[in-house]
Amino acid sequence: MKAQDRLARRAMLGCALLSLTVTSALAQKKNPERDAYFGQTHLHTSWSLDAYILGNTLAGPDEAYKFATGQPIRHPAGYEVKISRPLDFQGVTDHSEYVGAIQQANTPGTALNKLPIAERLRVKSQADAMKVFQWLAASIAKNEPVKELTDPAVAGSVWKENIAIADKYNKPGKFTAFCSYEWTSMPNAQNMHRNIFFKDCGKVPVVPFSALDSDHPSDLWTWMDGQRKAGNESLAISHNANLSNGLMFPLEVGTKGRPIDAAWAQQRMDNEPLTEIKQVKGTSETHPALSPNDEFAGYEIMSFLIGIDNSFSKLYGSYAREAWQNGLAMQSSRGYNPYKFGVVGAGDSHNTAAPYTQSNFFGAHAGIDPTPEVRLSGKNASGMDVLKTGPSGLAGVWAEENTRESLFEAMRRKEVFGTSGVRIRVRLFGGWEFGRETPMQKDWVKTGYAKGVPMGGDLPAPKGKAPSFMVWALKDPEDGNLDRIQIIKGWTKSGQIFEKVYDVAWSGKRKPDPATGKVPAVGNTVNVTNASYTNTIGAVELKTVWTDPEFDPSLHAFYYARVLQIPTPRWSTHDAKKLGILPPSDAPATLQERAWSTPIWYTPTPEAARGAQSGATVADLTQRGAVALNDTQLKDLVVGKTLKVRNTVTRQQFDILYGLDGRRVITEGDGKAPKPAQLAEALHPGVSGSSATYAIRNGRIVTTIETTPFEIAVYKVGDKYMAARSNEFGFANYEVEEVK
Repeated sequence: MKAQDRLARRAMLGCALLSLTVTSALAQKKNPERDAYFGQTHLHTSWSLDAYILGNTLAGPDEAYKFATGQPIRHPAGYEVKISRPLDFQGVTDHSEYVGAIQQANTPGTALNKLPIAERLRVKSQADAMKVFQWLAASIAKNEPVKELTDPAVAGSVWKENIAIADKYNKPGKFTAFCSYEWTSMPNAQNMHRNIFFKDCGKVPVVPFSALDSDHPSDLWTWMDGQRKAGNESLAISHNANLSNGLMFPLEVGTKGRPIDAAWAQQRMDNEPLTEIKQVKGTSETHPALSPNDEFAGYEIMSFLIGIDNSFSKLYGSYAREAWQNGLAMQSSRGYNPYKFGVVGAGDSHNTAAPYTQSNFFGAHAGIDPTPEVRLSGKNASGMDVLKTGPSGLAGVWAEENTRESLFEAMRRKEVFGTSGVRIRVRLFGGWEFGRETPMQKDWVKTGYAKGVPMGGDLPAPKGKAPSFMVWALKDPEDGNLDRIQIIKGWTKSGQIFEKVYDVAWSGKRKPDPATGKVPAVGNTVNVTNASYTNTIGAVELKTVWTDPEFDPSLHAFYYARVLQIPTPRWSTHDAKKLGILPPSDAPATLQERAWSTPIWYTPTPEAARGAQSGATVADLTQRGAVALNDTQLKDLVVGKTLKVRNTVTRQQFDILYGLDGRRVITEGDGKAPKPAQLAEALHPGVSGSSATYAIRNGRIVTTIETTPFEIAVYKVGDKYMAARSNEFGFANYEVEEVK
């Protein structure tokens, strides 16, 4: 690298650091243009039942706040851990189910320690701990609460202590400590957890609502509605969607059998405006099988059911991007959208302390993963592959000041972003009047608010042209430079959902591929043996205005920003260096840390929406006298046959061979197997291959893709056939013809 280039880069970094210092200094005052605050919204201490059983027996919420504010504490394994930079805010979210019970029963002097029930909670060995855990876990699973532990006098005293500790560490303008907890619904090991945050620690319930009260999200929302009426304002953050087995973002029916309708959608959005996009147990943005055209979709993927060995969590209904897309389709076809949520990064560490960096990863599950030797041993705990876990994500919040009220209101309006643990700052504004020069102006943020909307917002009515998006990102001053900024667009048409990834700003002099529009890789400076890298590539800051080149004013759409760092060593590579061994072959040696903004949504006017080219619906076909084929007719039509299918929305044609062996194979019209990307466009949802199992039952062709069944109904209209997929919201988008 040339000397002048190094000097220029240092100057840029110096300006960035100065900017951060000034921002920190101004954080004591209200800033109408808002500052970015980084914090933790998901953390467990010894008060959580599972954390205690895993070996975290001493460090409670008090120690959690000490760690967050920069003080060293003891890891459950005995060594000292310290965060490199204090957080701006944190909420301790211990499981509300029997919160603090084991810890207090085994601590002399506590009220619970003196009760007779404490004898059943005594822990003198690991065998005792497991016995107690199994007893209490079974009571939760069977919905048979232990009355002595759910008595408000007991549970309420722990909650009061939690509030007192939060108040102790809450320093308006310097550090915010929220009153919060985790509602831990996990039916059949399917993760439905939510973290509940209260706006004001002086306005909270006597005891939290727990899964012992109900494990149905809609019951939690109803309780939150009641609390709000009583003056106790709160919001929920859903998490671990990637491990929910498809239950987190359903399309037709909720967990209680309640249909997903306008009331369900409104209640969810009233109470649950946010979700986690990344935490120690994987990323919930998207999956390569859902987004085959996205070259960066495979980041820190984990798909299993907690507590079940050799399990697999269904992909469909478990990832944020698909939920945003399906929300658009619901809005377009049904008039409501339950999935207009924002995103944060978070932890779920059970160590009382959360690891945020790849170079200082100290595990997240107390005695399960405390050392490099254990983490790289191939250990599988309760179905969880330890090697696939990672550092905590971080929540980024754009707020006027660092106070409970200001941060809460920012979360409520969804002006938030998530990171993989690094402190990348990202900002996104959408509008109709941004010019190419706008980001370069001194008051570009003020312009963003005045002439557009920030992340989490809705674009106003169109002004006869395509929307533009002003996006900015600043690197973490203690981590890797920036590779690129991408805008991910999702849209819907006739019940089908689509997505496209655009590279909009990048470092260096790379040029996009003329055919694909994709920017080449930034390069890689990582020395795997030394677990090191250099910032000789990449940028300190990236900023641009991007205008949607394929905007259709008649279609619902969303846009969000994803910021990628240059490659740096993964924690497993750092651990391998410490042990003097090669990095494990079944984990990536490097990764690209990242940040994700909350989307900005576009809703067409009623007049524009009426101009959209809509496909036929099942209701239309029925009105025209169409008749659905029964099982016998379907078998005659498809089994052992090849059908020529035309997608009336995308105009793509393909053949489907329904074999006698219960498998179907999709090929293009010329007999060639389509590539995954082509297949995804041809037959939503996207799949990772062209073959899948099928069965015919109840008048439907049921195709199982990645363990999720999708139903296809075939209707005879005169002498033609039309097909409707179960996940396309009542549209019959496929013309079907038997190949003679």
